[in-house]
Amino acid sequence: MESSKVIHAIYTDDDVLMSAVKQVKAAKHHIEEIYTPFPVHGLDKAMGLAPTRLAICAFIYGCIGLTVATTMMNFIMIEDWPQNIGGKPSFSYLENMPAFVPIMFELTVFFAAHLMVITFYLRSRMWPFKSAENPDPRTTDDHFLMEIPVHNNETELSDLLKETGAVEIKLVDKAH
Repeated sequence: MESSKVIHAIYTDDDVLMSAVKQVKAAKHHIEEIYTPFPVHGLDKAMGLAPTRLAICAFIYGCIGLTVATTMMNFIMIEDWPQNIGGKPSFSYLENMPAFVPIMFELTVFFAAHLMVITFYLRSRMWPFKSAENPDPRTTDDHFLMEIPVHNNETELSDLLKETGAVEIKLVDKAH
């Protein structure tokens, strides 16, 4: 089992954290992860993270839902069991399409929403019954934690983090 040292810097304010992230990135240090009790606007850009591609997945999943809805309604209402409902003809799908629009919309949203949740959990590696990877329980309440790998520069990093407003700095052995 390989282990490496990381520094955990604790902050108590999100504005101080944002400023610290910018200073640490300007000093050319790699930030491994940041744990926050709530989403911090702009943190992804400050860390230099790539934009998410989940929106592309949402569009594809919506298209799948629309296809399933169209295929299902055509089979059920036109081919398999055509019925005269309110005088509407059941000779072709196109003649009935205005009545099918709500179902098409609902299945598009249903597929996009449910498959997006599944994709998010799989992408985030959040399996059922998986134990939390949170290094400090205070980050679920009111503290922010910045995790930076140490490469024989512990004192330099500690001094930089103190200057940025960290209220607590710990050196931790992290097992991979």
